Amino acid sequence: MSMLDLDSITQESLVAKGGRKWSSFPGSIGAFIAEMDFGVAPAVRQALREIDDRDLFGYAPYDATADLKSATSTFYAGHCGWAVPAEHIELASDVIAAFIGVLTHLTPAGTPIVLPTPAYMPFFEVAQATDRELIEVPMIRSETGWAIDYEAIDAALVPGATLVLCNPHNPIGKVYGEDELLRLAEVVEANRARVFSDEIHAPLVFDPARHLPYAGLNETTAAHTTTATAASKAFNIPGLKCAQLILTNPEDRAVWARRSGFVSGAASNPGILATTAAYTQGAVWLAEITAYLKGNRDHLTDLIGTLLPNATYLPPEGTYLAWLDLRGYGLSEGLAKHFNDRAGVAVTEGRLCGQVGSGHIRLNFALPRPLLTEAVERIAQAL
Repeated sequence: MSMLDLDSITQESLVAKGGRKWSSFPGSIGAFIAEMDFGVAPAVRQALREIDDRDLFGYAPYDATADLKSATSTFYAGHCGWAVPAEHIELASDVIAAFIGVLTHLTPAGTPIVLPTPAYMPFFEVAQATDRELIEVPMIRSETGWAIDYEAIDAALVPGATLVLCNPHNPIGKVYGEDELLRLAEVVEANRARVFSDEIHAPLVFDPARHLPYAGLNETTAAHTTTATAASKAFNIPGLKCAQLILTNPEDRAVWARRSGFVSGAASNPGILATTAAYTQGAVWLAEITAYLKGNRDHLTDLIGTLLPNATYLPPEGTYLAWLDLRGYGLSEGLAKHFNDRAGVAVTEGRLCGQVGSGHIRLNFALPRPLLTEAVERIAQAL
C-alpha cells in the first residue's frame, strides 16, 4: 500500500460499494460516520475467506475466542505496554453493548453517568436506554489544548456513579497524559465512583502522543475501571461486530461470569477471526494507515488555516476525527443539514455530541486526500 494508492480512491468507487457512509446522503462526500475509506488489512481479508473455507457459520468455537483473548493481550502489551492477562478479557458485539452490560451488571441501579463533553453520540442514547441520569461536564478548551474540568467532575460524581473516559477522545482527538489520568483517578476514588474507559481508538495515535491505558496505571485504577476496545476503528471493521471488554477487578470478573453470557456471546465469528488476524498480523498495515492519517490531519490543519480562517480547531492527537468550531461564521444549529444541502458534504451535527456542540461539526478526515481537500473547499464555499 502506498499513499498514491490511497489518493487514487475515487468517490465513484466508494459509492459503488454501497456502504452507509456513502449511501446515506447521495451525492455528498461522506465525512460523518466513523469509518475509513481505505479497505482492510490483507490478513483481515484472508481471515474472512477462512470463514467460508471452514464453513464456520455456527456458534463460535471456544478455541477461536481463546485465540482472540490471547491476541488482544499480546496486542495491548506490544502497542501500549500494558500486560493484561488473557483471562481478564471478555467479548461483546461492540463497545456500546459492552457499556450497557457494564451498567446493567456491574453498577448500582439508578446511579448516574458522568460524561465529559463533547462526547461520542451513542453515550447519550445509552443513558436513555438504561434509565440513567446523564451529567454533562464540558471539557476546557484553550488555545493550546483540551483539559479536564476536575472540579466539575468532582461535583458531579457520587458513590457508584460511572465516569466515561474516552481515550483517545472522540470527537476532539485528545490523548490523555499520565499526570491528567492520575489526577482524574484521585477524583474518582475520592467519590467512590468507577470508570468506563472507551479505548476503541487507542491504536490511532500520532507521534509524539502515546496512549496510556487508564486501568493499567496502578492498582487503584485497575480496581475501579472496566475498559472496552475493539479493532473496529483502527482496522476498519466496525460492521463485523466484535469488541473486547477488559475486566481488571476480580469481583467484576466474577459477576460478569455469572450474569453476562448474552453480552459476551454476541461477538460474531467474522469479527472474532478478523480481529485476531488484525491484532496478530496487521501491524504493517496499521503503521501505514496511521502515517497516512497523520498526513491527512496535517493537511486538514493547513486547509482550515487557509480556507476557514474564522474556524477554531485544535489538531487531534489521535483518531481520524476533527472537531470544528464554526461559531465565528454566525452558525449555531442545523450545520449538518446546511453543509449537506449547500456543500454536498455529510458531517456530524456538533449538538449531537452535547450541549457544548452548538455551532460545531465533527468531520471524519479518513478520506482519500483529494476528497478531503474537496470537502473542505466545498464547506468554505458554503460559508
